[in-house]
Amino acid sequence: MANEKILSFFLRHHFDVHVSVASLTESVLYDMRLGLFGSDSCWCVKKGDSAGQDMIKTWMLPPNEKPRDKSVIVIDAGGTNFRSCLVTFDENGDYTISDFKKTSMPGIERELSKTEFFSQIADNIDYLKNKADRIGFCFSYAMRITEDGDGIPIAFSKEVKAQEVIGCPVGKTLAEELEKRGWNNMQKIALLNDTVSALLAGRIAARNGTAYSSYVGFILGTGINAAYIQPSFAVGTDEVLVSKQIVVCEAGKCNKIARSDFDLALDKTTNCPDAYQLEKQCSGAYLGSLAYEVLTCAARDGLFTEKTCENLLALGSLCLIEVDSFLYAPFATDERATISKACTTDGDRELIYDILDILVDRCAKNAAAILSASCIQTGEGKSVLHPIGILCNGTTFFKTHKLRSKIERYLDVYLTESRGIFYELLSLEDDITLGTAVAGLR
Repeated sequence: MANEKILSFFLRHHFDVHVSVASLTESVLYDMRLGLFGSDSCWCVKKGDSAGQDMIKTWMLPPNEKPRDKSVIVIDAGGTNFRSCLVTFDENGDYTISDFKKTSMPGIERELSKTEFFSQIADNIDYLKNKADRIGFCFSYAMRITEDGDGIPIAFSKEVKAQEVIGCPVGKTLAEELEKRGWNNMQKIALLNDTVSALLAGRIAARNGTAYSSYVGFILGTGINAAYIQPSFAVGTDEVLVSKQIVVCEAGKCNKIARSDFDLALDKTTNCPDAYQLEKQCSGAYLGSLAYEVLTCAARDGLFTEKTCENLLALGSLCLIEVDSFLYAPFATDERATISKACTTDGDRELIYDILDILVDRCAKNAAAILSASCIQTGEGKSVLHPIGILCNGTTFFKTHKLRSKIERYLDVYLTESRGIFYELLSLEDDITLGTAVAGLR
């Protein structure tokens, strides 16, 4: 545990080091239910309260078996990268991936018009022209899914700039652009979120005879989000509010978690102030900048020796790679060792380590809360023989210093020991590609 000097610093800046996963889960769960059932439902405890999370219905469930003897073009657009490939399933349902290509995500460098945005997408996949008549499009931004499988963007996150695309049917618009370029008539372009892709991959790829009772898809990379299988929910015997289906939470938009002075300072520097509040506390796109806000504030507060304070204030910025570099190797001197080089004493080095570890720990608590709320909402996982399969994806989840182990510890203590809900964290190579292919062929 960090020393009193650090705890006092965080307390002064309204950062709750001791917040429990239980209380965080209740906040996330309340926001989820508001988004799913509305502010007039029995779940609303404060009149006029509204949800931060969108709780997007997908109108789909995992398939009962793997696709066979089919090919599908797969697009994965999210974060800073745009990936595309061809996925082919053989007669046994085994798959191969070919024609893989990675480029940059349209709208990262500058604001794009609707025409420019879809033209760049078409440019990126023109090399796959007429290799399949279906496209699975993993579009990892907030969107409303229509019953025919198209997607209507609600908002862009991760600093993508394409406001004209908001409210536009992505599949239909892309199909029109491809038709202009001489593509054969597309039978289907299915839009889905990366969390749904992860969930579908978990269902299709489940091995070792494990009988999972339900599935959750979880992404903690550039952004943070989850999807789960919502059971049917009815009021009385007549009104079915939600039919059984996969629901995307848009967890990064949760606005029921308290924010510190550091969070508020970071928020002002982003393209979408006051939006994606939870994502800005714990996703890869923001953790480095958040660490910069915390360390420079600590330097201004005089927590370190004078020279270390000067060095930190002169940094200008930090990214998650630099934060991780320090946590993994506090004495490193390579090009990524920005924080290590700023330290002038071992005492300062230890204080900075503890501060950054607390940021990672809060990230783990928030992630555990999102996963716990998703698992609770499934109504499953009540037997150790039938756990909930949680397929996890994202570089932040897998690479950030001790993050995965912290998340598992919090899940074990709260979800399993306290709530009696059993789970298993899953991972699979090519999970997003596989899940997106399955969606494109359903």
